[in-house]
Amino acid sequence: MSTAPLGVLVDRWPRHLIPGWSGRWAVAPPARAFALAGLARSSEGPILALVPGELEAEELADDLALFTGAVSLLPAWETLPFEHVSPNAATMARRSQARHELATGRGGTVVVASARAASQRISPSPVEPVVAEAGAVIDFEELVRKLVAIGYRRTERVEARGELAVRGGIIDVFPAQAEEPIRLDFWGDQVEEVRVFSIATQRSVEPAERLVAYPAREFRPDPAVAAAAQGLLTREPWAASTWDRLVAGMAFAGMESWLPWLAPARTVLNELPEHGRLVVFDPVRCRDRSRDLVKEEGELAAALAPTWGQGAPAAGDHPALYLDLDEALAGRPALAAPPVATGPDDPVLEVRGLDATPGDPESVAAGLARLLAAGVTPVVAMDGAAAADRVARLLGEQGLALARRTSLSDVEAAVLPVGIHRGFVHPASGVAVLGEQEVAGRRRAHRRVLRRSRAEGAAQYRDLEAGDYVVHHRHGIGHFEGLVTRTITGVERDYLVVAYAAGDKLYVPTDQLAAIRKYTGGEAPRVSRMGGQDWAATKNRVRQAVAAVAQQVVALHRARAEAAGFAYPEDTPWQGELEGSFPYEETPDQLSAIVDVRADMEGERPMDRLVFGDVGFGKTEVAIRAAFKAATAGRQVAVLCPTTLLAQQHLATFGERFAPYPMRVEMLSRFLTARQQAEVVKGLAGGEVDVVIGTHRLLSEDVRFANLGLLVVDEEQRFGVAAKDQIKRLRVGVDVLTLTATPIPRTLEMALTGIRDVSHIRTPPEDRHPILTYVGPYDSPSVSAAIRRELLREGQVFYVHNRVQSIERAVARLRELVPDARYAVAHGRMSEGQLEQVMLDFWNRQYDVLVATTIIESGLDLPQVNTLIVERA
Repeated sequence: MSTAPLGVLVDRWPRHLIPGWSGRWAVAPPARAFALAGLARSSEGPILALVPGELEAEELADDLALFTGAVSLLPAWETLPFEHVSPNAATMARRSQARHELATGRGGTVVVASARAASQRISPSPVEPVVAEAGAVIDFEELVRKLVAIGYRRTERVEARGELAVRGGIIDVFPAQAEEPIRLDFWGDQVEEVRVFSIATQRSVEPAERLVAYPAREFRPDPAVAAAAQGLLTREPWAASTWDRLVAGMAFAGMESWLPWLAPARTVLNELPEHGRLVVFDPVRCRDRSRDLVKEEGELAAALAPTWGQGAPAAGDHPALYLDLDEALAGRPALAAPPVATGPDDPVLEVRGLDATPGDPESVAAGLARLLAAGVTPVVAMDGAAAADRVARLLGEQGLALARRTSLSDVEAAVLPVGIHRGFVHPASGVAVLGEQEVAGRRRAHRRVLRRSRAEGAAQYRDLEAGDYVVHHRHGIGHFEGLVTRTITGVERDYLVVAYAAGDKLYVPTDQLAAIRKYTGGEAPRVSRMGGQDWAATKNRVRQAVAAVAQQVVALHRARAEAAGFAYPEDTPWQGELEGSFPYEETPDQLSAIVDVRADMEGERPMDRLVFGDVGFGKTEVAIRAAFKAATAGRQVAVLCPTTLLAQQHLATFGERFAPYPMRVEMLSRFLTARQQAEVVKGLAGGEVDVVIGTHRLLSEDVRFANLGLLVVDEEQRFGVAAKDQIKRLRVGVDVLTLTATPIPRTLEMALTGIRDVSHIRTPPEDRHPILTYVGPYDSPSVSAAIRRELLREGQVFYVHNRVQSIERAVARLRELVPDARYAVAHGRMSEGQLEQVMLDFWNRQYDVLVATTIIESGLDLPQVNTLIVERA
């Protein structure tokens, strides 16, 4: 049980407000954690706390851990009914841990669950952990057998959660619910040592107290499940192959989808012991969410029923994964806590916010001083040591000296390096806990939005339509007229017909398709004449232009190699604070890229570094830290984006991270009016703008920088050579950081020859779920099921239909399949204003499905989109 850094504050808990364990009690969301901690102190048994949403549950568990150490989160499976994909091992282990602690917990234990997690049918498989301590006598082979039986996979080398390796008298285990792997060193059947070891080096690091390994599979083919499967062999023969495997004790991927057929209709509420207590926050929303889950699962079953095969149950006859909470709550007294009082006799835990302007040290210090004068003890809980040090210093400069602590041993006004999602002021108990949102004006943590991008592929020949412009490498630009069959010299062949000026036509055999390319130049071109000199002259002019650009590039890079760059000073305390505000753990490759960029910027030579890696591997965070380093040194930063929408999203991301600091972040694109653009341009020239995020508009002649220090080029593959090098010419000594998931050949060649430095981020974030890809003919039930799955998990869908002419018909088909979803359309023939509004509305979740052409390839930031359906993929 961990020590809670704010646990001493619970001594101030107003116990007279508890109305017993069956009734209503008004508590505002910011005070939920404080309220639960107080209730846990007075409870003889464990507490199960329900909230409507998954994110609410995660944040409540985080905040509750500040007040009491006995907290567990019961997560919902990230997979959905009928998906035939196994949930993440960590998710299943943490569910087992929460269920075990709920069933065995004593007073003070709290388990937090969302309505979805609480509505989910539970597995009949045992949830007890395997435990081993130093000095214990344990049968070596029996311990290995137990770990395998609860779902641990035996490998040669442990590298991920849920894995097990045996070497001589050593057992390596990575507990699926834990953060670090454990090594057990045996002498015979006695455990001599228990140590943490490093995944990277496989070397022991430090002693550990013991091994606690919860099941890596929540649903397993143990005797109870095998017996249930045996009974289904006669009643449900349509899935006999599945029941046979379970009867034989075989575990397989996706077996969790069959849990409803093999488990009784029980939820976690049925596991709460008699002396345990139930608290339901926002009960109306919890019940509504539970009913929605039951309804949506039924609709998904109806969409999939035609694919189940002969003898399968009808859609309404299938056993459900999600059970109605009303039935489970019926016989269980609960303390229902709506956000506001609903009756005159409902006890109320009244809380309020800090009377101050977030981000203004003078105002915040004055607000805290007023609390102290009123007898309220304020505790400032900031994210990380750097942020806590800075706040303590700034408050001290305003004449308010608060103690700097790592945890509280007594109730006192202090600044702590522990973040809280939602702070509160509770005058009745004389306690106030304030976090990033109240003090700095930003949330403790936010979802890192990940950019999805890919290089544009060449047009496929099958996409050619009559009337399209095409280019033949010898004869130039012509009109494609279609495919014909001709018999020449007794041989029947297919030909592509291309029409040229003066009525000439060219028949291209299908075995010479490489000579033809679809024209991608944009505006309508002039058709060439076969046998004429115009195409040769055009190619000659292009060659000369390319040669000229190449000479300019060579000259520019020669000048940059010889120029003296700006050597940035070492990181400031602000830099450490900004990096500490990153709410996720950096991967090793990401840290390496950050170190490389820092070294480049602190060196004398102008930086020219390429950072590339797969989508979602953390390239944007590298750019944010580099931009902040440049801005704190008084240098301006330009972030070049390919689209106005991406620029808008970068503005939100950079603006949120830089908000607590005296820096001006602006955007320059066609989203702005002429007057707004003029103000930004003036601010760049005068040095008032520290960071500008923009599109090609940044390359305009009127844009001048007072002190440009860093250029960040995002989605490099979408810019031309001249465009990228044009802005470099503004300052030969400017540092350049290029981000891409798909490096272009020219960039790779420059990297290989040493002209540019490269950082490759290869490591995916921990627990990143693999992308599942299905390829097959168009199938309406599959499309309907995919969309309904996403609605069930409150996500969004991209539906790619790459034909503007028929895109509305595609929407109509989808409306017939899934009428409950909200649809939007986006394609390149829409005006920029229309496209902008549609994308912003989709970003704000006003639509569930975006039916679009390949315009979505422009690197947009939509992390809630989990499903991509592509017609004619």
